[in-house]
Amino acid sequence: MPRPQIAFVASPVPLAQSALKTLIKAYGDAPQEKADIIVALGGDGFMLQTLHASQHLDAPVYGMNRGTVGFLMNEFGADDLPARLDSAVEEVINPLAMTALTADGTMHDALAINEVSLLRAGPQAAKLRITVDGKERLPELVCDGALVATPAGSTAYNYSAHGPILPIGSGVLALTAMSAFRPRRWRGALLPKRAVVRFDVIDPQKRPVMADADGSSVRDVVSVEIRSEPSVQHRILFDPGHGLEERLIQEQFA
Repeated sequence: MPRPQIAFVASPVPLAQSALKTLIKAYGDAPQEKADIIVALGGDGFMLQTLHASQHLDAPVYGMNRGTVGFLMNEFGADDLPARLDSAVEEVINPLAMTALTADGTMHDALAINEVSLLRAGPQAAKLRITVDGKERLPELVCDGALVATPAGSTAYNYSAHGPILPIGSGVLALTAMSAFRPRRWRGALLPKRAVVRFDVIDPQKRPVMADADGSSVRDVVSVEIRSEPSVQHRILFDPGHGLEERLIQEQFA
């Protein structure tokens, strides 16, 4: 069986750059457009960057942790990489599509693998109206912010905001508030993956809000619509027994 054509990418941190040199020396480095597999060296943030940058390519991405958290990454090892890639298990995830309207009338589109979040951008709490599939569900949420998270992103910002961890195959999204002041005891919601969530900013001049989709930020938003995007598929490779489903379960028993 011919050795797969591997393209290597790495974050700029020294640990990742050192690993990059070692792996290229051992296995070569194919152009991404011709590669069978892309190997990303870094942490979860760099993995998200790689997935976004390579979504137009057919090659799956196999990450090795040379960063901090590494939830989306495999353990680093330079030996027998082709064998590891051959036995790796593929997970397919769909991102969220964000459409944000700003105060000057401009529309901004972005994709998010983890979550789309709205955050207050001034000293006063944000006021948000929440609509799901065209039906108003919460006329006013006073908070520091709110987010919609995918299962893949449910252990990231969502979990830090006390949102639920979602199994990969659950077919649901998490809607979670950050520091909700009113309704004070609102715990968020679980929504079907097909749901369309809309946030309208109440009094955006007095209470400005920014929106963020995996690091793509938009300031002075007046409304944000979020939906799952099934036409985009991100393929991630994991070592056997260490896929996203297993990691999500482990996280709940840590």
